[in-house]
Formats: sequence, structure tokens, C-alpha cells
Amino acid sequence: MAENKNLLLGVVAIILGFIVIAFPMISIFTVSILAGLGVLALGIWFLVQGFSGWKINKGTSILNLILGIIAIIAGIGLVGNIVELSFLASFILYLAGFFLFMSGVITLFSGEGGSAKGVGVLGILMGIIYIILGLYAWNPFYLAALIGIWLIISGIFEIFKPAAEITTDTLE
Repeated sequence: MAENKNLLLGVVAIILGFIVIAFPMISIFTVSILAGLGVLALGIWFLVQGFSGWKINKGTSILNLILGIIAIIAGIGLVGNIVELSFLASFILYLAGFFLFMSGVITLFSGEGGSAKGVGVLGILMGIIYIILGLYAWNPFYLAALIGIWLIISGIFEIFKPAAEITTDTLE
């Protein structure tokens, strides 16, 4: 059963990856709509939480209301806006790359032993890769290619992921 699920998810991910690469602008437009609607729904949820908890804790309610307003504005701006989605994806990749790079530098210089040095170098390399990907994510065509490649690789890994083994020890 689990193998069929892995195979189905993997095949769907691979097909979606090729669709995203084949139709980059339509795909990024669709992603921007879905992401915008998701952020908009999150903003509405924050507003509801802010109003419902007003009698319990005004400070938390005010923060929820502020987050809700910001999320609603961001969600409305993100719906169908390819440039904003590209900026957001690029910014997130830059930020992640910066933190990975800094973490790698800290680990490299403060860690003891070979494994800590290896983790530090790996963090630095991954940080640089994320920053380079952030440069390409500015362009919607490259962003679609990155998303498509990620879907294809994820699909391949999903297909070849070993199914969980059930033993008699786990059933007891």
C-alpha cells in the first residue's frame, strides 16, 4: 500500500515538474494566486483570533489584529502578482542562504574535530548555493525552472523512498 502511494506521489510530482517547466508563466501565475489566497486566509484567521480573544488578553489580540491586517494586505498584493512572488521567493532564498552561510562560518571556526569542520564547510557551500538560487529566482522563468526541477527531484526521491517496514515488534 505504501509503495503504491509513494509511486503515485512521485509520478504526480514529476508530471507537475514538467508542466511547470513547460508553462512557466502560467505556473508562476497559478502559484502566486494560490499563495496569495493562502496568505489572505491566514490574515482572516488572525483577525478572527484577534477579535475572539479580546476579553482574555488585549495584547495578544492586538498583535493578532496587526498580523491579520498585514497578512491581508500581503495576500491581496500577492494574488496574481508574478513580480511580488518572484521577489518573495528570492528574498527567502537570500535570507536562508545568509543564515546557512553564517551558521557554516560559526561552526567552522568554533567547532572541534573533523565532523564540525565538514558541517561548517557544508553550511558555507549551501549558503552560497541558496544565495545564487536567490539571484535566479528574481526572474519568473528561472523561478519556474527551479520549482519544476525541485518537483522532479522530489518525485524521483518519492518513488525510490523505501517503504516503512512493519515488524512484529512494533505491533506488540
